[in-house]
Amino acid sequence: MCEKKPYYISTAIAYTSAKPHIGNTYEIVLADAIARYKRQAGFEVYFQTGTDEHGQKIQQKAEAAGITPQEYVDNVAGQIKSIWDLMNTTYDRFVRTTDPEHKEKVQKIFKKMYEKGDIYKGKYVGKYCTPCESFWTESQLVDGKCPDCGRECVDAEEEAYFFKMSKYADQLMQYIEEHPQFIQPESRKNEMINNFLKPGLQDLCVSRTSFTWGVPVTIDPGHVTYVWLDALSNYITFCGYDPDGNHSEHYKKFWPADLHLIGKDIVRFHTIYWPIFLMSMGEELPKQVFGHPWLLVKGDKMSKSLGNVIYADDLVNLFGVDAIRYFVLHEMPFAADGVMTYELIIERINAELANILGNLVNRTIAMVGKYFGGIVPAPTAPEALDEELKAVALAMPGKVQTKMNELKVADAIDEIFALLRRANKYIDETAPWALAKDESQKARLGTVLYNLLESIRFAGIALEPYLPDTSRRILEQLCTENGGLESLTTFGVFESGKQLGAGEILFARLDMAAKLAEIDAYHAEKAKAALPPVEIEPYATETVDFDTFCKSDFRAVKVKDCQPVKKSDKLLQFTLDDGTGTDRQILSGIAKFYKPEELIGKTLVAITNLPPRKMMGRESCGMLISAVHTEKGEEKLNLLMVDDAIPAGAKLC
Repeated sequence: MCEKKPYYISTAIAYTSAKPHIGNTYEIVLADAIARYKRQAGFEVYFQTGTDEHGQKIQQKAEAAGITPQEYVDNVAGQIKSIWDLMNTTYDRFVRTTDPEHKEKVQKIFKKMYEKGDIYKGKYVGKYCTPCESFWTESQLVDGKCPDCGRECVDAEEEAYFFKMSKYADQLMQYIEEHPQFIQPESRKNEMINNFLKPGLQDLCVSRTSFTWGVPVTIDPGHVTYVWLDALSNYITFCGYDPDGNHSEHYKKFWPADLHLIGKDIVRFHTIYWPIFLMSMGEELPKQVFGHPWLLVKGDKMSKSLGNVIYADDLVNLFGVDAIRYFVLHEMPFAADGVMTYELIIERINAELANILGNLVNRTIAMVGKYFGGIVPAPTAPEALDEELKAVALAMPGKVQTKMNELKVADAIDEIFALLRRANKYIDETAPWALAKDESQKARLGTVLYNLLESIRFAGIALEPYLPDTSRRILEQLCTENGGLESLTTFGVFESGKQLGAGEILFARLDMAAKLAEIDAYHAEKAKAALPPVEIEPYATETVDFDTFCKSDFRAVKVKDCQPVKKSDKLLQFTLDDGTGTDRQILSGIAKFYKPEELIGKTLVAITNLPPRKMMGRESCGMLISAVHTEKGEEKLNLLMVDDAIPAGAKLC
């Protein structure tokens, strides 16, 4: 048996500043699809992902939350890992840069670069973007703001260590020219060359002294390693790299990485800084860096400030894992940004997952059950019409391979759906329901249904990298194993004479209006649940002296009558016994909290020496005392009620 060829794929490690949205989650799903496909193709895959946990932004967020940075990143890293798991991703290792072994290796890498003369001590003066953890010169800003994220930058001045980027610039340019596939897509490569390498690289700040949450620099206490040197090193430190040269067998097998899969906004760090760091260390460069596009919401990048952030767990709750995997993988072009809206998700589920895929599987299984008792018929009556379907099925795996080798995952999925569409057309062409009416056509009917089952088997196996749960469910209905890509070289290996499994609906059609209403209700309920359980009015900061307080006359009053005020949805009119022998009238805006009949006979508390005021043309002489708070976004009010044994007019003091 031949030894499997190794394949190392990584995602960028997710920054633990906040819960990742669906745009962040797209990357792990894309990487998982590639990793699963490579396993199908016979590779030994090492798939690494994880979290980036140091930096000034993390320290600031932890301080604001009143917890330690470690507690903060433990919480967010847990959220990230749970979402990666929710999306059914098959990573081999989830790494965290707070891992002690990683930190020790980063310290040794820093020292090694320093002793080589690639790092020197200096002073940084310029602009700094905290969210991006990036330094900029005044000339690099766009309209005075960070060119990457568009946020405000702050003035920064501090002692720091710098890496001599220009020392390796020519070597990197030569490498890029000699390895045209190193940076993909082509537009990202051109951007790196024209915007950064050709104008000349500035030395890079690789340590900070203005905060402490980072990997300490051993050669100079008070400095911590700049987050990008720390974070980028994860690709080798967790793979088994040893700065002392005693690399693990795992590292020797899998490095250099075959693919770093990252977002287009951090291409510079991975195709300029990271390769140069590796050159300094004397290590091979990764074979390819792919800067994938963004997933936009109605044309805008997801941002909390825009209020358009969508999270993967919410989408899964609303649509299911495979439906969302399908959408993000299929809707993202190779180089251009993709767009997500709830309407588009519903349309894709209905048109493609329910109609093209689900309907084909469901009606084929149903026809075999109806006409052959669920037993797979033998293909004993072939006709020329069958050959085109067979040709499409046999060509599909090769076409998928071509697209996947180019990282064009959406196009690869299209090749599988081309087979599904052809199978649906084949049903229309052969009309099995008509064949079933003629007993002499029984063999032909069996052949048609067999060809459909075999086509579904092809598609079911090929879909595994993209829709793993759906693939499993299809093959369970066929009562067959996933034989991998090697089982898709011959059309006709599906076993005749065996019993099919029970049919099931893979994807139900969604009513657009009803689903959108469900989505609105879901988010409203979630927003309500996210609010603090109880909110109280802030305490007054202005003090009141005792004599002033004593001037307020609080009395027990008994409700003789209570009526709604006409033309007002807020006011109730109270007739009160205040112990004076004359009824007192008070109006109170509490109609949404109490029904009038609930209050008659109750003993309440009123302040009685307020000046009379007109409300809806009626005089109100005093004010009833109540307690007000907010519970899950909803205002709550409770009148202060006292023991009915207390006589009307009794003074509260």
